[in-house]
Amino acid sequence: MSVPGEHTVITREEITGVEFDWFATDERGHVAQFLAAGDPHVPEAALASEELLEAVHVWIDTRPEREEPNAPAGGFDDHLTPPQRRGAYVYDHVPGEPGVYRLVAAPRTPIGLSEMPGPMQAYLRTLTLSLPLGTPRLRVHEDGGVEEG
Repeated sequence: MSVPGEHTVITREEITGVEFDWFATDERGHVAQFLAAGDPHVPEAALASEELLEAVHVWIDTRPEREEPNAPAGGFDDHLTPPQRRGAYVYDHVPGEPGVYRLVAAPRTPIGLSEMPGPMQAYLRTLTLSLPLGTPRLRVHEDGGVEEG
């Protein structure tokens, strides 16, 4: 997959109030998709390249499904499992709590950053969270910092 050399920066104004998905890794190299649901409080690094963000999205979306759905809470969360079935953790924004996400689907066999093409790896290394993916609730700060809950 080729990724253009120039990068379009995404603004917070563009993502406020609209669905915006971004991606991050943890220190083990596991990958997660975060569903911001209109919350503009995402890491600055996630906004650095519309092209690389799209490339990661397409790469995950076109991988074959390799496991059954695993949405621990079930119900509404069941429809959020496609990335998980392909090996990515899935986090959904908690309404009314800026930067807070809850785990909605967890892969049994996570994909690793090392499986991705080089430009995507470099992009996601700027989005490495210090807490392990699979943590039930995360508060992610605009500077990329993270804390439980």
